[in-house]
Formats: sequence, structure tokens, C-alpha cells
Amino acid sequence: MAIRLLKVVLLALVALLALLYAAQNVANLDAALQAVAYVLRMDDHAVYPDTVGVAIDSPAVAALALSVIIAGEMAAGLFAAKGAWDLWAARSDAPAAFQAAKTWGLLGCGLGLVVWMGLFAVVGGAFFQMWQTPAGSASLAGAFQYASLCAFVLLFVNMPDA
Repeated sequence: MAIRLLKVVLLALVALLALLYAAQNVANLDAALQAVAYVLRMDDHAVYPDTVGVAIDSPAVAALALSVIIAGEMAAGLFAAKGAWDLWAARSDAPAAFQAAKTWGLLGCGLGLVVWMGLFAVVGGAFFQMWQTPAGSASLAGAFQYASLCAFVLLFVNMPDA
């Protein structure tokens, strides 16, 4: 039972992490928009000045990109919260029922990976080369931490329960 409760708590923490970052982005909307626009413009790239990426200097695209980030964070948080609730409700059920209750939580963790690994590391880091600037590098480091947490929780929660 203790392992099942730990899985509930870890999913709840992933939910809180994602929802808090979404809320922080909304609370600091102008700064978040400026940060995304800065990455998309590929400003201050001295280390690798030539890139396969294409600089984008469109406020509309920056707003769209930020909207996708916030929506992804919110969805990851809500899915993980639903997953934590489902696991809590199934905590005393048979192993097969508890395993079946993991779906939303695993989706929440997976969506966290899509946001923080996919959008930040792959799109922002590899394509837009955001690692070349101090602000971009700090964002990538944070995204790596959040993606790693989501991955570890996903793997732990997905482990079968006897």
C-alpha cells in the first residue's frame, strides 16, 4: 500500500509542478512572451552563428508558441492531477484495476515530457539553438530538470503493482 500511495503523491507533485509553471507563465505573460520571442529570433548567437534553424521575428508566432507551451503545461498538470485522483480512488483495488487507473497520470507525465523535452530541448535547444545565450541556457537547464522528473515519475508509476 505504501508504494501505491507514493505513486499518488508523485503524480500529484507532477501535477502541481506543471500547473505552477503554467500559472507563473500567465502571471508573467509579458516577460514570458519576450523570452519566447527572444528564442525564436535567435538573437545573440555567437557560438554557432550559422544554423539550420530559421529565425522568426513575428509577434504572432511568439504568442502562438507561448500559448502552446502554457496549454501543454496546463494539460500535463490536469492530466497528472486526474491520474493522482484515479490512483487514490483505486488504491485498495486489485492490481489490474490499479494498473488501469494509471492512464491519465501516465499521459500527464508523458505530456510533461513533450513540453519540456520536445518543445524546450528539441525545438528550442536544437532547432533555435537557445543554449547559446545565458537566458536560453537557464531555460534549457530547468526544462531538463522538469522533463527528468516527469520521466522518472512516469517510469515509477508505470511499474506493475503486485
